[in-house]
Amino acid sequence: MTGFSISMDLAPKKSRSETSSAHASTAEQRLKVFMQDVTGRALVMMESATQGQQGIAMDLVQEAFIALHKSYADRSTEEWYPLFYTILNNKLQDWRRKEARRANPFSFFKKVSLDNDDEEIIDIVDEKAINPADFLDQAVTIEEIQEAIAKLPIRQQQAFMLRAWEGFDTHTTAQIMNCTEGSVKTHYHRAIQGLREYLAHLNPMGGSNES
Repeated sequence: MTGFSISMDLAPKKSRSETSSAHASTAEQRLKVFMQDVTGRALVMMESATQGQQGIAMDLVQEAFIALHKSYADRSTEEWYPLFYTILNNKLQDWRRKEARRANPFSFFKKVSLDNDDEEIIDIVDEKAINPADFLDQAVTIEEIQEAIAKLPIRQQQAFMLRAWEGFDTHTTAQIMNCTEGSVKTHYHRAIQGLREYLAHLNPMGGSNES
């Protein structure tokens, strides 16, 4: 793990107004407060997506903050949340493409497809975002939760963390992930199923089986 507070890492996003109300007047001061709120959760997301490469995760998060401040300093703190995660997702996808080309140099002249978001989309009703703290109430350790999330495919990780950690709705999550709302619903649904399976021996959801 990083040196950031674990409680901050795993705490679901609080009400936007709690963070954005009457903090600082300058963009630099607002960004500092914003970074304190977001950094821990963003690092957890990027560490899972990069298979525990903390240095890469930190670089991606820092680059996203720099790009946010450079291009959107005049936007409200409220607007920064989806903008930041959109930038961060783009940084992650760029890094993944570079890694894929490094692993296969002959793919340089071909478009690298990292995910097929439209494959096997299932027709489901949008599920209510699960509060990650619910796992903690069942004596599941932080390490076990993060290990379970890391076992999920990257797009499922993103869908779960954006919806559960950050509290974004399906529409906003789809914009951040640059995919359809149907894809978000599918990724999120499968993420929940996967986490239940990985943590089944601890019965974290109290035996419930939402669909």
